[in-house]
Amino acid sequence: MSAPALDADALLDDPAIRIVVCCGSGGVGKTTTAAALGVRAAERGRKVVVLTIDPARRLAQSMGIDSLDNVPRRVPGIEAGGGGELHAMMLDMKRTFDEVVEAHTDAERARAILENPFYQSLSAGFAGTQEYMAMEKLGQLRARDEWDLIIVDTPPSRSALDFLDAPKRLGSFLDGKFIKVLMAPAKMGGRAGMKFLNVGMSMMTGTLGKLLGGQLLRDVQTFVAAMDTMFGGFRTRADATYTLLQAPGTAFLVVATPERDALREAAYFVERLAAEDMPLAGLVLNRVHGSEAARLSAEHALAAAENLDGVGIVDQSTGKAGLREPADRSDAPSEAAVAPDTTPDPAEHTDHENHTSHVDQLTAGLLRLHAERMQVVAREQRTRDRFTALHPEVAVTEVAALPGDVHDLEGLRAIGHRLATGSAPA
Repeated sequence: MSAPALDADALLDDPAIRIVVCCGSGGVGKTTTAAALGVRAAERGRKVVVLTIDPARRLAQSMGIDSLDNVPRRVPGIEAGGGGELHAMMLDMKRTFDEVVEAHTDAERARAILENPFYQSLSAGFAGTQEYMAMEKLGQLRARDEWDLIIVDTPPSRSALDFLDAPKRLGSFLDGKFIKVLMAPAKMGGRAGMKFLNVGMSMMTGTLGKLLGGQLLRDVQTFVAAMDTMFGGFRTRADATYTLLQAPGTAFLVVATPERDALREAAYFVERLAAEDMPLAGLVLNRVHGSEAARLSAEHALAAAENLDGVGIVDQSTGKAGLREPADRSDAPSEAAVAPDTTPDPAEHTDHENHTSHVDQLTAGLLRLHAERMQVVAREQRTRDRFTALHPEVAVTEVAALPGDVHDLEGLRAIGHRLATGSAPA
């Protein structure tokens, strides 16, 4: 059973679609897919911003920009006849966190938070912070209403689900008993608060002080006290962005390669999106292999290679016997003086044999390479078929594997064309 075809151009041209989220496991080509979609959408007349969370700088390099940062930058060289534009940016996790603090509290409290050692550690690498800040930045971009289309390249995390789970995990962290206990002294204030801290937290403080160190515990308590008024805002914005991802104006594209692990992750993500009522546009199957000589099967190619190898080891001495001169030539007529000698040169014949043997070896090698390629094609087809059998409703577009890496706008245009045409190899 064949899957329905994903019409990427119809998706990009639809003015009702304002957000496209490219998701999937690591190493499947999400960044390249997001960038290629951005180039194609801009050149079809839309004003696009691509937000990448990939720490590698391939996106900036392919778009001809020296560097990407937390500010959207115009991409030069876009051939947009319909007034389209392309901007690109790379999430700066810590800077985004700083912007949130600065925007939602007064200057004095913001300075206290930004200078707090625990905050500096949290904003630089706390588990889930990157995914949550990606959600924050997406919410900021959508609120500005400056672009027709926002394309998001989700974080290269252990699981493709981390991006969706980030708001809930942050909410669980903020609502946790440990945070509430730390917040209690600040909420009670004055001597009552200090009394509560000394009596109610004496055992916890002693234990944590030994594990973490007394200074770190005080840094955490100071941070929580300063952030108290902001916690509700984090949850509110996270909920709003989560609702935005469920809206009809959002489309998720699951990106995968035709490998078992990648498609297993893709299938899990498809099921999760359905459970969360999030709109799935389809599956981008990346780096699909094929052959222009698919009519020659792997079995026939291997058999032909073995035959050629067999010819190479046959004893060909009988073929050379006729080249040896007769032992007795005393009674032969002496025609050498009146006619040129047309006797084949044994050295030339040997060169010809060596050349033929070399060609046979090369041909056998190419046949074996073709057999290996056809085995890869067959394995990928079986993997695709298993996914399609599980999720026949998911629209699919296939992108043929390229011989090299994408490193410029022309390469991104080529990928965009393949995304739009579903150009699986012949």
